[in-house]
Amino acid sequence: MTKILCVHSFRGGTGKSNLSANLATALAMTGRRVAVVDTDLASPGVHVLFQFTPGPDDATLNDHLQGSAPIEACCHEVTPDEVKRKGGHIFLLPASMDSDRIARLLREGYSVEALNDAIFEIAELKDLDAVIVDTHPGINEETLLTTAISDCLVMVMRPDSQDYLGTAVALEVAQRLEVPNARLVVNKLPRHFDAEQVRNRVQQSYGIPLGAVLPLSDELLDLASGGLALLEVGDHPWSKGVEALAQQLIDDIL
Repeated sequence: MTKILCVHSFRGGTGKSNLSANLATALAMTGRRVAVVDTDLASPGVHVLFQFTPGPDDATLNDHLQGSAPIEACCHEVTPDEVKRKGGHIFLLPASMDSDRIARLLREGYSVEALNDAIFEIAELKDLDAVIVDTHPGINEETLLTTAISDCLVMVMRPDSQDYLGTAVALEVAQRLEVPNARLVVNKLPRHFDAEQVRNRVQQSYGIPLGAVLPLSDELLDLASGGLALLEVGDHPWSKGVEALAQQLIDDIL
């Protein structure tokens, strides 16, 4: 049965999309079939990590939400060769980068029920093990309704005061929505921070499992979202942390 994993953050800049893409890759490296759905419709970006640029004839999630394309036409396989050799598959449902399309969708809105139905439909059509939903940051109606159908919420935060407070609010909302599972990921941990101290603070503050504490590093900055860290710098502590998170989700959720 397909499991839906929502990757969310209270505010932008946490590295949420980067984590979504690399988490999908880590799961696919175990031979699973995974889709990434970019529902950050106002500022999409997951497609860049997979080095996929929708062509003029390629449908995006916007097309489906605005009634001009079936969801299957919006699903594009982006499986890297390294993942194919492991027997896995990655599918991407990108959002449009066209400014006019973004403005139209924001102006006219869309049916969240149609989005949720599309997630379930593509899961069945592609026989998926997991769907990773890269959400729009913050708390809004669209994100809440999609989070409500998830099997697990992966909450991404940076170790600063605003994120500590905002994450607490987002997790409280998730509990009210009765999301069955949640994991916290602390991302972009500066070198001068004590990782164990941060780990203890987070676990004491929120009372939910901590999936990973991932470091901020020059290697990832140099990569600049131009590829998948898991494949480009697989031995890096950040990549190893994502692999460990994927295994935790496999053991507990998938």
